Amino acid sequence: MQGLIEFLARNLVDQPDAVEVREIRNDRFATVIGLRVQQHDLGKVIGRQGRVAKAMRTLMRTSATLQRKRHVGLEIDENPLSTASEPTSESEPEE
Repeated sequence: MQGLIEFLARNLVDQPDAVEVREIRNDRFATVIGLRVQQHDLGKVIGRQGRVAKAMRTLMRTSATLQRKRHVGLEIDENPLSTASEPTSESEPEE
């Protein structure tokens, strides 16, 4: 299921190498997958009025049914990955 979400997300965004998918919970009955993308790609994985995210959750639910799991969840991180061009908060040591 993690591979399914990663495949979908990488094909939706402009920078597929920046997609992070992690398993938050996976036990006998439930699976929760976390998804992080860059700031400017966040709208592409959510979609208008959440339609893309809803479709991804529907595909997850279908996959979970085949694996006999009852509860599945997709958490799209509200704190997306920062872009490389943004300044970092790290300070360099002075000599």
